[in-house]
Amino acid sequence: MNPWTIPNVIGFTRLLLIPAFAAVALIDDDGIDPWAAILFAVIAWSDYADGIAARVTGQYSRLGTLMDPVTDRLLVLAGAIACWRWELLPRWALAVLGAREAFMLVAGRYGLRRGAEIRINWPGRISVWPLMSAVFFALAGAATVAEWCLYAGLFFALWATVLYVRDGWAQVSTRP
Repeated sequence: MNPWTIPNVIGFTRLLLIPAFAAVALIDDDGIDPWAAILFAVIAWSDYADGIAARVTGQYSRLGTLMDPVTDRLLVLAGAIACWRWELLPRWALAVLGAREAFMLVAGRYGLRRGAEIRINWPGRISVWPLMSAVFFALAGAATVAEWCLYAGLFFALWATVLYVRDGWAQVSTRP
């Protein structure tokens, strides 16, 4: 759980910037704000930076492995809340996304407490880019692109969720 590695410092920074993003995005006049979009993009794109830093430095930690998906979920939820507030994306789709992200936080915690090893699957990896892009494009005022990204991301995220539940259940149900 070594907290003081370069990748973890990047992860902590990402986590600390989420409330700043939420504040900027929620106090705007109409939700379309270049500063909110830029801040969201920096937090989202730096997700790759911590992974690259871990590979380059060889500084892997269990804390980083656990913190990264939680940070991603919190960022997506913060972005979805901003988009909901300003009606930048279809609310039904944001509700599905929010429910999925909340479910993954609860289910992930449940699985970890029961010894399940969470492994990122390919649909889950693929879903990150369009979901993050949907929020970014919505905040930047590109509504049509944002909506298409949201639908694509939701498709892959829901597919990933089915696989996570299947794999997690298989691990948890075989343990005494």
